[in-house]
Amino acid sequence: MIAKPRNQIFIGNHLCRFLLVALFVAVLANNANSSEPTTAIDVAKTSSCGCCLAWIDHLKENSFSVTSKNMTMGNLTQFKLKNGIGPKTASCHTARIKDYTIEGHVPAREIRRLLTERPDAIGLSVPGMPLGSPGMDFGDDREAFDVLLIRHDGSTETFASYPDSK
Repeated sequence: MIAKPRNQIFIGNHLCRFLLVALFVAVLANNANSSEPTTAIDVAKTSSCGCCLAWIDHLKENSFSVTSKNMTMGNLTQFKLKNGIGPKTASCHTARIKDYTIEGHVPAREIRRLLTERPDAIGLSVPGMPLGSPGMDFGDDREAFDVLLIRHDGSTETFASYPDSK
Protein backbone atom coordinates (compact mmCIF):
# COMPACT_ATOMS: atom_id res chain seq x y z
CA MET A 1 0.00 0.00 0.00
CA ILE A 2 1.29 3.41 -0.97
CA ALA A 3 0.73 6.09 1.63
CA LYS A 4 -0.43 9.54 0.50
CA PRO A 5 1.69 12.44 1.65
CA ARG A 6 0.27 14.05 4.79
CA ASN A 7 -0.31 17.44 3.13
CA GLN A 8 -2.37 15.80 0.33
CA ILE A 9 -4.74 14.21 2.90
CA PHE A 10 -4.96 17.53 4.77
CA ILE A 11 -5.88 19.46 1.57
CA GLY A 12 -8.41 16.80 0.52
CA ASN A 13 -10.20 16.87 3.90
CA HIS A 14 -10.35 20.65 3.96
CA LEU A 15 -11.61 20.80 0.38
CA CYS A 16 -14.46 18.41 1.24
CA ARG A 17 -15.36 20.47 4.31
CA PHE A 18 -15.23 23.68 2.31
CA LEU A 19 -17.54 22.27 -0.38
CA LEU A 20 -20.04 21.04 2.22
CA VAL A 21 -20.09 24.41 3.97
CA ALA A 22 -20.48 26.21 0.60
CA LEU A 23 -23.41 23.96 -0.30
CA PHE A 24 -25.05 24.59 3.08
CA VAL A 25 -24.64 28.38 2.70
CA ALA A 26 -26.09 28.26 -0.83
CA VAL A 27 -29.18 26.39 0.38
CA LEU A 28 -29.68 28.89 3.22
CA ALA A 29 -29.27 31.84 0.86
CA ASN A 30 -31.77 30.36 -1.58
CA ASN A 31 -34.33 29.89 1.19
CA ALA A 32 -33.75 33.44 2.46
CA ASN A 33 -34.39 34.88 -1.02
CA SER A 34 -37.81 33.26 -1.26
CA SER A 35 -39.45 35.51 1.32
CA GLU A 36 -42.97 35.05 -0.05
CA PRO A 37 -44.58 31.64 0.00
CA THR A 38 -45.67 30.30 -3.34
CA THR A 39 -49.38 30.38 -4.08
CA ALA A 40 -50.95 28.13 -6.69
CA ILE A 41 -52.83 29.76 -9.55
CA ASP A 42 -54.40 28.07 -12.60
CA VAL A 43 -54.44 30.01 -15.88
CA ALA A 44 -56.74 29.28 -18.84
CA LYS A 45 -55.58 30.74 -22.16
CA THR A 46 -55.36 30.14 -25.88
CA SER A 47 -52.23 28.50 -27.25
CA SER A 48 -51.22 31.39 -29.49
CA CYS A 49 -51.20 34.23 -26.97
CA GLY A 50 -47.73 35.55 -26.18
CA CYS A 51 -48.91 38.15 -23.67
CA CYS A 52 -50.49 35.35 -21.62
CA LEU A 53 -47.09 33.70 -21.36
CA ALA A 54 -45.52 37.04 -20.36
CA TRP A 55 -48.17 37.47 -17.62
CA ILE A 56 -47.45 33.93 -16.40
CA ASP A 57 -43.75 34.86 -16.20
CA HIS A 58 -44.74 37.94 -14.14
CA LEU A 59 -46.62 35.69 -11.72
CA LYS A 60 -43.71 33.25 -11.42
CA GLU A 61 -41.32 36.14 -10.76
CA ASN A 62 -43.66 37.10 -7.90
CA SER A 63 -43.66 33.68 -6.20
CA PHE A 64 -46.80 32.20 -7.71
CA SER A 65 -46.85 28.54 -8.69
CA VAL A 66 -48.54 28.60 -12.09
CA THR A 67 -50.24 25.87 -14.07
CA SER A 68 -51.75 26.75 -17.42
CA LYS A 69 -54.19 25.11 -19.77
CA ASN A 70 -54.62 25.93 -23.45
CA MET A 71 -58.23 26.12 -24.63
CA THR A 72 -60.00 26.92 -27.85
CA MET A 73 -61.48 30.41 -27.90
CA GLY A 74 -65.01 28.99 -27.57
CA ASN A 75 -64.10 26.91 -24.52
CA LEU A 76 -62.21 29.82 -22.98
CA THR A 77 -65.23 32.09 -23.45
CA GLN A 78 -67.44 29.52 -21.72
CA PHE A 79 -64.89 29.23 -18.90
CA LYS A 80 -64.94 33.02 -18.46
CA LEU A 81 -68.75 33.14 -18.31
CA LYS A 82 -68.91 30.21 -15.89
CA ASN A 83 -66.49 32.06 -13.58
CA GLY A 84 -68.27 35.42 -13.60
CA ILE A 85 -66.48 37.25 -16.39
CA GLY A 86 -68.74 39.12 -18.80
CA PRO A 87 -67.94 41.15 -21.92
CA LYS A 88 -67.30 44.40 -19.96
CA THR A 89 -64.62 42.84 -17.76
CA ALA A 90 -63.08 40.42 -20.30
CA SER A 91 -59.48 40.23 -21.43
CA CYS A 92 -57.40 37.47 -23.04
CA HIS A 93 -56.75 34.98 -20.20
CA THR A 94 -58.61 33.88 -17.09
CA ALA A 95 -57.14 32.46 -13.90
CA ARG A 96 -58.51 30.83 -10.78
CA ILE A 97 -56.86 31.23 -7.39
CA LYS A 98 -58.47 30.05 -4.17
CA ASP A 99 -62.15 31.08 -4.63
CA TYR A 100 -61.41 33.98 -6.98
CA THR A 101 -61.32 34.61 -10.72
CA ILE A 102 -58.52 36.79 -12.10
CA GLU A 103 -59.15 38.21 -15.57
CA GLY A 104 -56.46 39.71 -17.77
CA HIS A 105 -53.26 41.47 -16.90
CA VAL A 106 -53.78 41.96 -13.17
CA PRO A 107 -50.54 42.83 -11.34
CA ALA A 108 -49.33 40.20 -8.85
CA ARG A 109 -49.38 42.85 -6.11
CA GLU A 110 -53.16 43.25 -6.47
CA ILE A 111 -53.71 39.47 -6.45
CA ARG A 112 -51.78 39.26 -3.16
CA ARG A 113 -53.87 42.13 -1.76
CA LEU A 114 -57.08 40.35 -2.82
CA LEU A 115 -55.96 37.18 -1.04
CA THR A 116 -55.08 39.17 2.10
CA GLU A 117 -58.24 41.27 2.26
CA ARG A 118 -60.59 38.47 1.10
CA PRO A 119 -63.49 40.67 -0.09
CA ASP A 120 -66.84 39.07 -0.92
CA ALA A 121 -66.38 39.18 -4.69
CA ILE A 122 -65.92 37.15 -7.86
CA GLY A 123 -62.40 38.47 -8.33
CA LEU A 124 -60.31 41.02 -10.20
CA SER A 125 -60.10 42.17 -13.80
CA VAL A 126 -58.02 44.41 -15.99
CA PRO A 127 -60.35 44.66 -19.00
CA GLY A 128 -58.80 44.77 -22.43
CA MET A 129 -55.05 44.64 -22.79
CA PRO A 130 -53.61 47.98 -21.63
CA LEU A 131 -50.07 48.74 -22.69
CA GLY A 132 -47.73 48.64 -19.69
CA SER A 133 -49.77 46.22 -17.61
CA PRO A 134 -47.95 42.99 -16.61
CA GLY A 135 -47.49 40.90 -19.74
CA MET A 136 -48.13 43.92 -21.94
CA ASP A 137 -45.04 45.81 -20.81
CA PHE A 138 -43.02 46.51 -23.93
CA GLY A 139 -40.66 49.33 -23.08
CA ASP A 140 -41.28 52.25 -20.76
CA ASP A 141 -44.67 53.44 -22.07
CA ARG A 142 -47.75 52.65 -20.02
CA GLU A 143 -51.40 53.50 -20.49
CA ALA A 144 -53.41 54.31 -17.40
CA PHE A 145 -55.47 51.33 -16.28
CA ASP A 146 -57.68 50.24 -13.43
CA VAL A 147 -57.85 46.91 -11.67
CA LEU A 148 -61.54 46.25 -11.10
CA LEU A 149 -63.09 44.30 -8.25
CA ILE A 150 -66.00 42.29 -9.66
CA ARG A 151 -68.89 41.88 -7.21
CA HIS A 152 -71.26 38.89 -7.23
CA ASP A 153 -74.04 41.00 -8.75
CA GLY A 154 -71.78 41.83 -11.72
CA SER A 155 -71.06 45.38 -10.61
CA THR A 156 -67.47 46.59 -10.45
CA GLU A 157 -65.48 49.07 -8.44
CA THR A 158 -61.93 50.29 -8.74
CA PHE A 159 -59.60 48.12 -6.64
CA ALA A 160 -56.40 49.86 -7.78
CA SER A 161 -55.40 52.45 -10.36
CA TYR A 162 -52.18 52.67 -12.33
CA PRO A 163 -51.31 55.98 -13.99
CA ASP A 164 -49.89 56.32 -17.47
CA SER A 165 -46.17 56.86 -17.92
CA LYS A 166 -46.44 60.46 -19.11
